[in-house]
Amino acid sequence: MRLIPYRKNSRFIILSIILILSLVVNSNTNASDVIEKAGDILQYVLPLTAAGMTLVNKDLNGTIQFAESAALTVGVTYGLKYTVDAERPNGGKYSFPSGHTSISFASAEFIRKRYGWEYGIPAYAVASFVGYSRVEANQHYTRDVIAGAAIGILSSFIFTDPYQKVNVQLIGDSQSIGINLSCPW
Repeated sequence: MRLIPYRKNSRFIILSIILILSLVVNSNTNASDVIEKAGDILQYVLPLTAAGMTLVNKDLNGTIQFAESAALTVGVTYGLKYTVDAERPNGGKYSFPSGHTSISFASAEFIRKRYGWEYGIPAYAVASFVGYSRVEANQHYTRDVIAGAAIGILSSFIFTDPYQKVNVQLIGDSQSIGINLSCPW
């Protein structure tokens, strides 16, 4: 099992984001609406990307770990939303913490911890944009976004282990032949 090369993944992620942004932009929308819609869409892209990475890599343990992390994130986030019942900047209810941000950062931290920083940096950039979009859209206060990010990061940090794969190589020379088994610690 081998991870998809970073360059191909990063191109795919960038093209996907450009496509998503182009779908939400039209001549009748202002910049704030575009940012809000993009954040609304990207909150789904990150968890789908995290789950997709586990499937592409045939990483059943990763799938389970992501599901556990997402369940804890959603449970804590909505438990707090209905317990605290803070008012949103726009006057709505259930501001604290930001659900968009918590699931986005849970996904970003899962990707980072499971597959490494080369995948985590773009994921964290997208998650940060989602958090920014919630404040820009007047849906949340900065405190709500920070709390959501902390919940998401902590839940994935608790449940996620680095991706371990066993490498099997046939080695030899003119005198001998053998099998090398290795696993990163």
